[in-house]
Amino acid sequence: MSDYKKKLDEEFASNLIDAIQKNDIDAFRKEFLEVHPYDQAKFFMSQEKDVRLQIYSYLSPTEMAEIFHNLDSEDQESTLQEMDQEYIADMLSQMYADDAVDVLNELEKDQVVSYLTIMDDEAAQEIKDLLHYEEKTAGSIMTTEYVAISANQTIRNAMKILKSEAPEAETIYYIYVVDGEERLVGVISLRDLIIAEDEKLISEVMNDRVVAVSVSEDQEHVAKMMKDYDFLAVPVLDFQRHLLGIITVDDIIDVMEEEASEDYSKLAGVPDFENNDYSALTAARKRLPWLIILLFLGMFTASLIGRFDSILDKASILAVFIPLIAGMAGNTGTQALAIAVRGIAIGDIDHKGKVKMLRKEILTGLIIGMTCGILVMVIVDLWQHNLILGLLVGIAIFATLTVSTMAGALIPLIMHKFKIDPAVASGPFITTLNDIISILIYFGLASLLINYLV
Repeated sequence: MSDYKKKLDEEFASNLIDAIQKNDIDAFRKEFLEVHPYDQAKFFMSQEKDVRLQIYSYLSPTEMAEIFHNLDSEDQESTLQEMDQEYIADMLSQMYADDAVDVLNELEKDQVVSYLTIMDDEAAQEIKDLLHYEEKTAGSIMTTEYVAISANQTIRNAMKILKSEAPEAETIYYIYVVDGEERLVGVISLRDLIIAEDEKLISEVMNDRVVAVSVSEDQEHVAKMMKDYDFLAVPVLDFQRHLLGIITVDDIIDVMEEEASEDYSKLAGVPDFENNDYSALTAARKRLPWLIILLFLGMFTASLIGRFDSILDKASILAVFIPLIAGMAGNTGTQALAIAVRGIAIGDIDHKGKVKMLRKEILTGLIIGMTCGILVMVIVDLWQHNLILGLLVGIAIFATLTVSTMAGALIPLIMHKFKIDPAVASGPFITTLNDIISILIYFGLASLLINYLV
């Protein structure tokens, strides 16, 4: 944060606190409502509970809705516990329907029913219509606050409709054109609407080749499409092309953050991204299933090493290099896994792209394996004065790094082909799998060269 911005924030906070202490509602509202809702939310959450309760009395539910939208989910939950039920219902009524749905989806069913019962009927019905869509689909993140016009209207009439409906719409950068049965037939940008001649018909200036998404489309696919086309909003249709709503770019940013957090947690072997509200017991319960699976895989690795105890008895020096080989295999496999999962997640890998990426990763593994293998061979030879041992460890490093890199890239591609989220091929899983591969390669080579080592 710049010194100038910091100074402004400090002055802003000082003025507000002074107004609150004097109970000067007018001074507070004049200062508070002039800044962006994000800054309002930041100040609001920085105050103690008794001050926040005072602020509620200074603000209408409509004004609070703007602040509430800029709070993260944890702060929203704690804030709801402080508010009066009627105030909450009024506030949710004033929020965009998709934002209100996001809030209600985090609550218990009886709370949702209670708020919907005391809420404004029109707003409640709008929210109910969105609540029944499956989570993580286009329907669950769309809003129904948009501007739609008819193709046979003039530009002049369309502008009148836009002016009257704009205050309630979430965005007006795109105006959607529908027929008499509410089917989407075109779209016109705000820019094109403004510069068109007043007496022209909408059908003459609209774009009838509209890119839209199905209401059941996965939200991650919607995010990729909006990124590819640089859209600020995209229409959502049912199977008969009826316009049901739109998805705006601010909701897609939330989706991208959510999906990134989800992929990150899976790569770490955690089922979902944990927040600080989880108790130690809850966190342990969420992490244990994966760790128990990995524990059994680790035991299998240990038993695998035990099968080669006769080789270790003859050449105990071999045990020294087990952590080195297994660790390097796990690291290279995880690197390739990260590249593959990212490529799949952002949609950069089509059929040809998969082959290209796999070929590149195999070549990368060969180069890394050869470089590390030669380096290790020289170091071991100088250290142990045993060229055969150096060759064994060097060849094992070369083979395991090549195979581990290929496995790290190939496994996510296979899982993606079978419609399984490739992120579940997590780092710990790939690391343990590559441990097994490296042990088999290392002791397989040792079995062939054991007579030259003793």
